[in-house]
Amino acid sequence: MTKKKILIIGPAWPLRGGLATYNERLCREFNAQGHECEIASFSLQYPKVLFPGKTQMSDDPKPTDITIHSIINSINPLNWFLVGNKLKNKEYDLVIFRYWMSFMAPAFGTIARLIKANGKTKVITIADNIIPHEQQFFDNAFTQYFIDACDGFLAMSREVYAHVDLFATGKPKKYVPHPMYDMFGPLLDKQEAKRKLGLNEADDYLLFFGFIRKYKGLSLLLDSFVLLKHSHPNLKLIVAGEFYENSEPYLQQIKNLGLENSVILRTDFIPNNEVGVYFSAADLIVQTYLTATQSGVTQIAYYYSKPMLVTNVGGLAELVPHEVVGYVVDKNTTEIAAAINDFYIANREQEFTANMEVEKQKFTWKYLTEQLLDI
Repeated sequence: MTKKKILIIGPAWPLRGGLATYNERLCREFNAQGHECEIASFSLQYPKVLFPGKTQMSDDPKPTDITIHSIINSINPLNWFLVGNKLKNKEYDLVIFRYWMSFMAPAFGTIARLIKANGKTKVITIADNIIPHEQQFFDNAFTQYFIDACDGFLAMSREVYAHVDLFATGKPKKYVPHPMYDMFGPLLDKQEAKRKLGLNEADDYLLFFGFIRKYKGLSLLLDSFVLLKHSHPNLKLIVAGEFYENSEPYLQQIKNLGLENSVILRTDFIPNNEVGVYFSAADLIVQTYLTATQSGVTQIAYYYSKPMLVTNVGGLAELVPHEVVGYVVDKNTTEIAAAINDFYIANREQEFTANMEVEKQKFTWKYLTEQLLDI
């Protein structure tokens, strides 16, 4: 293996969230394999007026085992030229951009062009999305500007893999599923996890995890969950994640459906050291998305061997074999409720959990790094 000098461009500490967690884990994997990898993150990721959450910053301690440069200002063109020229002179073998929304395309596209001017560096992108969930008039033009500067692409769902061809033809691309998130601590005994979270140990728990936006389908899940209220009186729904939109319609829906005592809202940002506790406490992870490409929540569930219910949208069904490790259902309240009912009535947990131990072997970080270098 030839040692490579690699740069990942995307969010990292002190920024928080799934993108930062992924980028840091990928950097560690490259370094563990003998490469020299570091991250160029943001000094300003989003202006406050555009950020829907409470804060962009993590409370976690600074990583000491990887190098992170917080240098990119997403809205300052002068910064893009300064950063691009600085990184060009570093002469990396490979620069990997993490692309998830067109807002970043002007900065990323400019920096990529400047880096490539050294005649040595190859630029590829890990594309979370090509077509965004919530579209704007400038999306196509901005995305084209960025993609024209890339030499290759890695998509984590077949839908995004197909979308690459809308903007680039003839360039190498690969489909590699999102690897497992394996950095949130060990699986805890279920009852111990419930105690840590202050939950009633006699109750059963579904988990809806991650930030809350319309496309995540929490409203659909609530309408489905109410159908189980009488048949499963000890079943509770944990909603763990920060509202990235107005919370009032959801709170009113919970009240209207009479679910105040059945839905547990933990709607602050969930820090990394608590993620594993929530997954350990749950029986079934529910992702009733209205639209999707892929989801890091799925790969946390795989790490903790927690069965899943997903809607048949985007790339979710690709990762969850139906009635093997969970359920793939239509965006239909009756069908969602019927699958959850089957999980408990047919005692599926042990069967699905055992199957996940086999299925999860497909989702390693080593395989991801090999495919990125192959591109």
